[in-house]
Amino acid sequence: MAKSGRDLLAEARDTVPEITADEVKALKDKGQPIRLIDVREPDEFRAGYIPGAAHVSRGFLELKIEQVVPDRGAPIVAYCAGGVRSLFAGQVLKQMGYTDVRSMAGGYGKWKDLGFPVQVDKQLTAEQLNRYSRHFLLSQIGEKGQAKLLDAKVLLIGAGGLGSPAGLYLAAMGVGTIGIADLDVVDMSNLQRQIIHNNDRVGTPKVESARQTLTALNPDVRVVLHEARLTRENALEIMKGYDVIVNGADNFPTRYLVNDAAVFLGKPIVDASIFKFEGQATVYHPAAGGPVPSCQDAGVLGSLCGTMGSIQATEAAKLIVGFGEPLVGKLLMYDAMKSQFRTLKVRRDPACPVCGDNPTITELIDYEFFCGLREEPAAAGHNGHSH
Repeated sequence: MAKSGRDLLAEARDTVPEITADEVKALKDKGQPIRLIDVREPDEFRAGYIPGAAHVSRGFLELKIEQVVPDRGAPIVAYCAGGVRSLFAGQVLKQMGYTDVRSMAGGYGKWKDLGFPVQVDKQLTAEQLNRYSRHFLLSQIGEKGQAKLLDAKVLLIGAGGLGSPAGLYLAAMGVGTIGIADLDVVDMSNLQRQIIHNNDRVGTPKVESARQTLTALNPDVRVVLHEARLTRENALEIMKGYDVIVNGADNFPTRYLVNDAAVFLGKPIVDASIFKFEGQATVYHPAAGGPVPSCQDAGVLGSLCGTMGSIQATEAAKLIVGFGEPLVGKLLMYDAMKSQFRTLKVRRDPACPVCGDNPTITELIDYEFFCGLREEPAAAGHNGHSH
């Protein structure tokens, strides 16, 4: 027997209990653990929503709700613009096995009419909505996460083998401000792995070459150039304005300097290193860095830089947006010869001279002397960006 829309709505009302906007506000004020689900269309949600609500538009409800609310016993309040779509949404949720589902009568319109708090996120342009549309399909990122990426500031230590893929993916993902610290110029030998540069830019400062590539890839990105060698005199000043540090240096002095400065500033470091056919990555939040030989001396497989630099970009995004499990307290090791990944747990060292319980290093020091390199010009002038 055919049913009218009125018939279907009546069935939904019989199935799904309704709750008033006043009652929802009272539950929120009391700190009750209700899950607000906004089932409106994306453009409606962008215009404003109830603080704390998760957006799962009605058209994607069956596909996405389990990612947002995995517990089928969780108390859910669905709402739409006027209270009709949320009834149908509630009916679907009931059919999927969710046991405590209600629909907010009057919807978002009633909530606003009563003068209750609303939240409006960063407004994205039509071009941005198109550019980052694949991020919006991920519930772990969505438009809120994209807004965080656009507001974020990430500093790349080095525009070399690791900084190249990390920078490219950070820019492609829409990280709003990318700083690049490097003193080197592009050399022909760099092009085997440093994919942010090209043949026409040999002899150009790496920071400028990187800027041209990143802004051509994504005009949303503001690239800040630090054409300088990191030293104890400038490291804190350069690093203090960034949310996350992505470390691509490959020598003792620069790694220790970046680590100590990050500890003093309370900045997380996404660290990686490469050696011949092996790579490793971790996140210090904050903690000590580890040394590796220069690839100028040992060599490195070009594509390995892409693997490890891409991992760095992913870890930075996780820290910025707040999804997944960053590599904090873990060391990810990759053996390209065997195509094997291993993850080791790393414990905090309470005796660490910088970040331990009783630190003995409380200011930046002479790291070349500390590492026994003293006045070696190759280490001093290269700044560890030959990756």
